[in-house]
Amino acid sequence: MTVDEGQIPFNRPYLTGRELSYIAEAHLNGQLSGDGVFTKNCQTWLESLGEGSSALLTHSCTAALEMSAILADIRPGDEVIMPSYTFVSTANAFVLRGAVPVFVDIRLDTLNINEKLIEREITKKTKAIIVVHYAGVACEMDFIMSLADSYGLLVIEDAAQACMSTYKGKKLGTIGHLGCFSFHETKNIISGEGGALMINSPNLLDRAEIIREKGTNRKKFIRGHVDKYTWTDIGSSFLPGEIIAAFLWAQMQEAETITTRRLNLWNEYEKLLAQTNQNYLTGNIPQDCQHNAHMYYVILKNGSIREKILNTLKNEGIQCVFHYVPLHSSPFGRSVTKRDYCLSITDYVSSNLIRLPLWIGLTKFQQEKIINTLLNEFTVNHKAMNLQFLEMVH
Repeated sequence: MTVDEGQIPFNRPYLTGRELSYIAEAHLNGQLSGDGVFTKNCQTWLESLGEGSSALLTHSCTAALEMSAILADIRPGDEVIMPSYTFVSTANAFVLRGAVPVFVDIRLDTLNINEKLIEREITKKTKAIIVVHYAGVACEMDFIMSLADSYGLLVIEDAAQACMSTYKGKKLGTIGHLGCFSFHETKNIISGEGGALMINSPNLLDRAEIIREKGTNRKKFIRGHVDKYTWTDIGSSFLPGEIIAAFLWAQMQEAETITTRRLNLWNEYEKLLAQTNQNYLTGNIPQDCQHNAHMYYVILKNGSIREKILNTLKNEGIQCVFHYVPLHSSPFGRSVTKRDYCLSITDYVSSNLIRLPLWIGLTKFQQEKIINTLLNEFTVNHKAMNLQFLEMVH
């Protein structure tokens, strides 16, 4: 089936060219169930991202988050602090263990958790702080790690969007006590579905291996440390199949090239939007951070016309999307927290953000079409766009 070149999809998965041959090689190796040669290759690559970090490949970032919740020894009634502006897995992983998510507002410049609002939410029930590096842009990790240390809390990085991004020279996912990556097809480095858990505190590694192996000490058996393996802890089947790892290994070998090409696309959007009327906001990259160009977004200064803009883009064959519905205002979020929140920046961004297509293979002509269509809509709706801007964004 051919792709309609007149259509510009939001995402198109990228192939390096080695994926299918590696999958065939995995089959020839005679091990498809996981933890084979390709899994080891991927884990070694991930461990090279951070000194002293250990990596365990998982079948999704959700799985890595669920492992993190077990490693954090989350019990019913415990509290975990996190942004409300995130995907449901960030909260679900801890709610499954009986925790109550405590939501904190985000910063308008990075859409990351506002680090200055965390401390006031810490109580005797708090067990962990979950940070989400939105769009591959780092949270203020020095501040957050220092705060967590002073209260004896774990920091878990939801780095689903942040593979290859850095904070002060350190790779995201390797700074907190635990880090979680996603290799879903919408991410920069992909395997269809897939993820990884980064263990950055060595004292958590032994248990992490047991949890990942369905609660057994099978890893010790394979290494010859025990003469048989048995059930020793809670756990589940968190391993990906070797076919997934084979696909992923091809992507990891081209990670630098993929990141560079995406950054070029991101910079082209910046160039096209430069010196236009400021009826929108774009993401800010702090000076000490290097992002991975996971996404490009604009935030309308007045979101009442967002649906109209999205429909116009759709009619022109351009697929743009928005997210998230904030967790604190979702039906299940309300039932879990039993608390009324006033998270003004989160609510504002959720109602006004538009994500633009960004994938390797997107042409300059297509980017120009996207931006021209967007700017034409800004001009048509000039009056609506210049309604009084909310005070909170200043």
